[in-house]
Order: sequence, then C-alpha cells, then structure tokens
Amino acid sequence: MEESHVHDIARVIQLALAPAFLLTGVASLLNVFANRLARIVDRTRALEVRLDPGGDDPDELEILRRRGELVRWAITMGTGAALFVTLVIGFAFLGFLLKVNFAMGVAGLFVAAMAALTFALGLFLREVTLAVGSLEAFLPSAIRRARRRRDSGDEGPLGGA
Repeated sequence: MEESHVHDIARVIQLALAPAFLLTGVASLLNVFANRLARIVDRTRALEVRLDPGGDDPDELEILRRRGELVRWAITMGTGAALFVTLVIGFAFLGFLLKVNFAMGVAGLFVAAMAALTFALGLFLREVTLAVGSLEAFLPSAIRRARRRRDSGDEGPLGGA
C-alpha cells in the first residue's frame, strides 16, 4: 500500500474517533435514561398493587405516567442521536473509500445528532424537575422532618450529606 494511502486511512480513522467517543457518551446517557424508566415502572407497579379496584387513581400515578413519557421520549431522542453518530462514522469511511465528497451530509448528520442529544437532555431535565416536584408534593411530612433535623444540627446517618 502506498505511503499516502496509509496516511489517508489514518486521517479517516482519526476523524472517526471523536464521533466514536461521542457514541460512548450517548450510550452512557441511554443507560441512565433506561434506569430512570425502570424506577418509574417499579414505582407505578408498587402503587397499582395498593389501589382499590373501583377507586380513583392517585395523583402520583399521573405524575409517574408523565415522567415515563418524558423518559421514553428522551430515550427515543438519545437513540436517534446515536444512530446519527453511527451514520456520521459510516459516511466518513464511505466517502473515503468511494472517493465521494459527503462533507455536507456528514455535517448535517452531526448537527442532527447534536440536536437530538440536546432534546434528549432537555427532556431528561424536565423529568428530573417533575420528579423533584412530586417528591415535595407526595412526601411533605418526610421533607419537613428532614428539614427540622438539618436545622437542629442532627446530621443523620450520612453525616449531613
């Protein structure tokens, strides 16, 4: 293989490494999102076991449903971002191998990946905000006890953490 081809291939591999690392980060975020969804499903199941068959659903179930929907969309957008990143890597190599200029397509896919990732993080932030708000709404006595304990100087078992 000619020396210039080796350098060209090395350059394409270098260009593909950054998106590959981005793919690792997106995969980690998807793991976090999936864990959040699993916790929401577990909490929903626990609440449904305690429900009266003919009674009204508690407000907490509605909040859990909304949280689950937000996380589902975050997973969808995060998966879309991962797919766009893999296409960026694929088109970078295809462009090199076929000697076709896919620069605009690769740039567009990268922008799409960043947009999808931004939406996924925004949805995740909204879900976390909803979770914290529901904590204060559904566990007010526990929160009041914790605040009293903190204000009185009793740091609790975690040393004030």
